[in-house]
Amino acid sequence: MTVNISNLTIATPLAVSPTNPVALEINGAEAIERFPRVVKMLEDGSIQLWAPTKGASSKSTHRTRCEWSETQNWTIGSAPEHWSRQTMSLTKVNSAQKVVVSQMHVRGDDSPPLKVFWNKGNITFGFRQTYDQTNPVNSTLLQGVPLGAVFDVIIHAAATGEVKVTARCNGTSRSSSGLQLDNTWANHLLEFHGGIYNQIDYSETTPAEDGSVCIISALSLSHG
Repeated sequence: MTVNISNLTIATPLAVSPTNPVALEINGAEAIERFPRVVKMLEDGSIQLWAPTKGASSKSTHRTRCEWSETQNWTIGSAPEHWSRQTMSLTKVNSAQKVVVSQMHVRGDDSPPLKVFWNKGNITFGFRQTYDQTNPVNSTLLQGVPLGAVFDVIIHAAATGEVKVTARCNGTSRSSSGLQLDNTWANHLLEFHGGIYNQIDYSETTPAEDGSVCIISALSLSHG
């Protein structure tokens, strides 16, 4: 099944221009057409994303990404349910062996309610119950997800503020429990992200070959 990213925005590890080093954000279909080195549609319809550790980043970080995001924001109460379903594999990972693979993000803030990581072969997540909570509560969700293995990450958020994360790999499935957003999130605009976001800072000495590659073989987003 072809993964359609034409209605999504891709944050790339490429600079806006030679004089503007900030990471370029571009429509998914345009990214495939213009920059197949970092966003490539494979023969089976899957999408391959490449994020070298040393590249262009946002103004607030020294970390690179090749990550899709929704173009339309939503509030937690705008629909009874919000779903992000992503099937993917990591074929290469940065030297820190840690990368964000899925997020429920918040517009205009660097502290999202939920980040899901591939972390040294495990699926972990960080959750913020309260808006602008300084430190997320971190948990391990699923162990034993090696490089090359196909895995699912499913995020479900209800209008009540209840959030559930599910990870599946090689016939094993684990889900979070007891994740509840408080009412400080009620009026904030949210959006799902996914792909790869390196959790390592680059420097002048970062090797060019260091980085992460993922293949997304299925992607479904819904609000209703």
